[in-house]
Amino acid sequence: MLLKVLSTTFALLGLTSFMARAGDAVAIGYNDKGVWTSVIYYSSGTPKDGSDYKDAKGAREAALKDLKKRGGDQQASSKIIASSDKTGNFAVASARASTAEDARDIFAVGYGKSAEEAEKDVFAQLARHKATEKKKVHYKYFSHGEDGK
Repeated sequence: MLLKVLSTTFALLGLTSFMARAGDAVAIGYNDKGVWTSVIYYSSGTPKDGSDYKDAKGAREAALKDLKKRGGDQQASSKIIASSDKTGNFAVASARASTAEDARDIFAVGYGKSAEEAEKDVFAQLARHKATEKKKVHYKYFSHGEDGK
């Protein structure tokens, strides 16, 4: 019975490792008033089996760790706003729904085969949320995804 349990455990561990994917993640840090103070991303910089390859969970952990290090004492909370297992170009942008001084920034992450497609996608997402004022691209990046290309 013990042998059967051990062999099943090893089979599941092996299957899980084959299912691991490359990842990217975007995290935002907030101060105690709920205003964002920093935004950071992590992307797999190398294809599968490379030195800078993380699965989606690892990418989220790396983004939050970096955010905490950069945010310091002024960061009261943080959250992951996007993560994926795609290979391609990404754009992280923000905009506001109004020009009022107290208007809050809305963030989105766009994806595309090219940097231009990713930027077009992120601004379309923001427009769907009526966030068209004070548009700003914070990051553009490429990430290696599950297909390893």
